[in-house]
Amino acid sequence: MRFRLIAADLDDTLLDENSKISARNKDAIRKAVDKGVRFIIATGRMFKTSVSYLDDLELDGDCPLINYHGALIKKAKSRQILYHQPLNNELAVAVAEEAERKGSHVSVFINDNLYISEENQYSQYYQALTRVELQPVGKLSSFLIGNGAKPTKISIICWDGNIDGIEAGLKDGFGERLSILQSRPYFLEITDQKATKGQTLRWFAEQEGIKQEEVIAFGDGYNDLDMVKFAGLGVAVSNARPAVLQAADLVTASNNEDGVAEVIEKYVLDMSFHQE
Repeated sequence: MRFRLIAADLDDTLLDENSKISARNKDAIRKAVDKGVRFIIATGRMFKTSVSYLDDLELDGDCPLINYHGALIKKAKSRQILYHQPLNNELAVAVAEEAERKGSHVSVFINDNLYISEENQYSQYYQALTRVELQPVGKLSSFLIGNGAKPTKISIICWDGNIDGIEAGLKDGFGERLSILQSRPYFLEITDQKATKGQTLRWFAEQEGIKQEEVIAFGDGYNDLDMVKFAGLGVAVSNARPAVLQAADLVTASNNEDGVAEVIEKYVLDMSFHQE
């Protein structure tokens, strides 16, 4: 089998514990691209907080990234948007109102900018984590009603032990119209129901004329689950969530042990493997 597309999650998959791409991972990805294999980052992050990692790989061409768990595909150099599946404004307002009633901290992502109601301990935590500029705009539901914007993603941060209850409530009310998942402890991420990594990777592969069985996808978290299931070779790093480990076709070394490179070297670069 000749693989033609590699998709990799960033945090806790391609990136090590210091949020760096190791030299071995870089080398394997570059050699794969030199052989004509397409490479795409697939992350829940904003475009502006992930594009530097693609720049760090120093790949030729105007490579795309999948951002916001699959809600956006945007090219690194030209900034051309290939795909965008934002939330309906009315639905976004309803989600914001529900979160506000529960006293949760809400963040709204519009045009790769981040809006919050006010600065607080949650916003300070998120800013320290991502180093993204935050724009306080008052009550977010009113902000969305006023400008009619269609957010690419809504995030809720809650560390008082109620995150599971908030998730369950939102799924009861909006589950058929939204993708709702916990990307990490205390973080609830909300996108359009069609905006998931797996669905967007499928769309991208079809646009490129790449078959499902020609795709390798690497992941560790719940937002990687449908991408790992979609790929012809779905790979979980050994530090992945149990559900991802179970769904994967293959488990590789951890994000701190060059797990991505280990698979690329064997399944893409090793010519003796292809001759078996």
